Amino acid sequence: MAGKRKKFEVPEQKESGVRINKYLGDAGVCSRREADKFIEQGKVTIDGVPAEMGSRVFPGQKVVFNGKELKKQEEQVLIAFYKPVGIVCTTDTREPDNVIDFLNYGKRIYPIGRLDKDSEGLLLLTNDGDIVNKILRAGNHHEKEYLVTVNKPLTPEFLKRMAGGVPILDTVTKPCVIEPTGKNSFKIILTQGLNRQIRRMCEYFDYRVLSLKRVRIMHIQLGHLKPGTYRNLSEGELERLEQVLKNSSGLPAAVEKQKLKEQNSKKSGRTAVAGKTAETGVKHGKSDKTKRADYRTGRTVK
Repeated sequence: MAGKRKKFEVPEQKESGVRINKYLGDAGVCSRREADKFIEQGKVTIDGVPAEMGSRVFPGQKVVFNGKELKKQEEQVLIAFYKPVGIVCTTDTREPDNVIDFLNYGKRIYPIGRLDKDSEGLLLLTNDGDIVNKILRAGNHHEKEYLVTVNKPLTPEFLKRMAGGVPILDTVTKPCVIEPTGKNSFKIILTQGLNRQIRRMCEYFDYRVLSLKRVRIMHIQLGHLKPGTYRNLSEGELERLEQVLKNSSGLPAAVEKQKLKEQNSKKSGRTAVAGKTAETGVKHGKSDKTKRADYRTGRTVK
């Protein structure tokens, strides 16, 4: 295992503080949903003042729960795990094959995303909810790469139609990259994570998946990990992840689309103004001041 390393941080977290329900979750007290109930019941204080829903905790502040001071877990956990077939990506310990009991890590961690029970390969686990949100948001287009074996030979039409988008789960999958790796096997790179997506895509074309292994999430590779083992992310992987998430909004996909729509609308407005200016006959080479004067008067410039 890797030695002690610096804590990975998304830069803006220091300035904005940590939401009180996340603070309680990171301290291992309870889930965020349970934390909300405790806050409503007045069992949580920040510097002696009863916490409210949405309250934030900043460095140096004292948080007390049921009369006991809490300390947020400062050492962040972020590991790459080779999930074997048969293990379920849930923190619910009522599931006998849950990933948490299988790992027995010693600290409260949870998976980033899922791999279905019949699949194997790379799974990231952490104790940092902010990273989970940023990685999982569909609007961030993070790549995930899989190696797949199916029950019959591939055809050019199958590969073409898989890459172009497949109607499943009342939607059409996003275009993806797919390359054959053998007579009955292929590599596929997705930027979304619908439930049992690859299996459903294959079933649509009457193919059945025999084996499915995830080998990459963004720049993080499964590498030489053996089934059932894990490793800390390297310094290089953490630094690159920090850069990727630095420019990642972490907003829900619907909000991201709306923002993009508004930006495009503004651009269209600027284009329309530029077009109108062109219609007045303004030529390149005129000074900005002259161009503005010509545009206001509508006089054709020769």
